[in-house]
Amino acid sequence: MRPILYSFRRCPYAMRARLAIQAAAQEVELREVLLRDKATEFLETSPSATVPCLKDGETVLDESLEIMIWALERNDPAGWLLVPRSGRDVITEADGSFKQALDRTKYHTRYDSDPEAERARAGVFLAKLDTQLAGKAWLYGDNPSIADMAILPFVRQFAFIDKPRFDAEPWPHLQRWLEAFLASQDFERIMLKYQVWQSKDPATVFPTDSA
Repeated sequence: MRPILYSFRRCPYAMRARLAIQAAAQEVELREVLLRDKATEFLETSPSATVPCLKDGETVLDESLEIMIWALERNDPAGWLLVPRSGRDVITEADGSFKQALDRTKYHTRYDSDPEAERARAGVFLAKLDTQLAGKAWLYGDNPSIADMAILPFVRQFAFIDKPRFDAEPWPHLQRWLEAFLASQDFERIMLKYQVWQSKDPATVFPTDSA
């Protein structure tokens, strides 16, 4: 039995889980979830009722970073886990204060927040990434790592709140980094569209080219 991955195409947490599973060539059965009408099987599996959620036998992983590590500890041909301690720290910052500022910029009516103040707060983190990327293709050198792939889906989400404005910011290295990601085959392959899963559907194997 393949592990089962409950996913949603546009969710950045699910994106980074799929990126790692694809990089590790770990076959899973992908089940696309409709967030406004979640399948019973998904709700019975996921403690938080959020995507991504991986079920591997009796083990259930309900956090995207846990799923990334689960995949890469099984097979890490590109060495994504070979990052210094600071790589894990920057993921923590991205998942914490940056994600909070992102949400309060994008969904300011929901949070009753000041979108300009939150955008400025997010910009502090993005400017730091831009500085780190100077002279490098990726955050830690010539090759991508778990830090790049854990953070890029959220930078993408922030950029597309107002893409022309993002492109006009003084972050040339960050912009180049994001554009390289968006143009990559890795991104193209994880963004294939799937029908919403129903219990009688045949299994959808992901990644499709793992063989």
